[in-house]
Amino acid sequence: MPVIDFRIRPPYKDFLNTAMYAKAERRDGITRSIQLEPSPAAVQKSVPMMLAEMDLAGIDIGVVVGRNSRSLGSVDNDTVKEFCDSHQGRFIPVASIDPSDRKRAVRDIDLAISTGFRAVNIEPGGSLPPLHTDDRRLYPIYAHCEDRNIPLIMMTGGNAGPDLSYTSPDHIDRVLGDFPDLRIASAHGNWPWVHQILHVAFRRPNLYLSPDYFLSNMPGSEDFLRAADSWLADRFLYASAFPFAPIKGYLEWFRLLPIKPENMDRILYRNAADFLGLTHDTMTSKIQLFEVDLRGGK
Repeated sequence: MPVIDFRIRPPYKDFLNTAMYAKAERRDGITRSIQLEPSPAAVQKSVPMMLAEMDLAGIDIGVVVGRNSRSLGSVDNDTVKEFCDSHQGRFIPVASIDPSDRKRAVRDIDLAISTGFRAVNIEPGGSLPPLHTDDRRLYPIYAHCEDRNIPLIMMTGGNAGPDLSYTSPDHIDRVLGDFPDLRIASAHGNWPWVHQILHVAFRRPNLYLSPDYFLSNMPGSEDFLRAADSWLADRFLYASAFPFAPIKGYLEWFRLLPIKPENMDRILYRNAADFLGLTHDTMTSKIQLFEVDLRGGK
């Protein structure tokens, strides 16, 4: 069964100017705090080393998520697409949109999808001004994505805004209820609000959870795992959030978790494939993309 790492930020061009690479000491401190060792590829800022680490880990596809954040740095969508195009079949591009200007955001979304991006990423708490997820100024963006069957990734956990309220799950709960056909993946899994976001996922079937490195030896991890190995098995996404967690070391740790084999397969591949619109040719063992009708449906 293939493996998809749902959140990878390669050491390439614009990515190197963001906090995750520019503030290496802080990044490596976070890695060690979750009881893992920093990736040599991250430390040396080496794309070839990152690719070799993916090969050793058995990662077939990495989802490259850019960034459009006033507080954490930005990665131009052209950079994301250029990187993915230069490694055909290995990476899937996700476009990052500035949500503070809805008209421009809608234009950028349409342009991104028309040029091969598979999903859209927004970080409302990192915009200027910071926005909560359920800010009504964002609703035209949500409606646009829902009407066109475009999956949406939102960073709603960890350092998602200037204070803790920007990770509070009640905000994303309202959005999920108001847009029931919009598939939303919560990057960082709304950590630290583990019990609350699990309740939201229980009542909102359009929510996917990707706790990524906040799952590793962090408070609430056992509750995430109980849900992932039971009722949330079809909506839990595996992600390393590289470079904050090592690609190989994190997957090795994850595979040892007490998760049933059938659920492990879902989490490592099938759920991300469903979210992004991928299919797997089991006869040839090749991963193939199928077209998504942006007017709705597949």
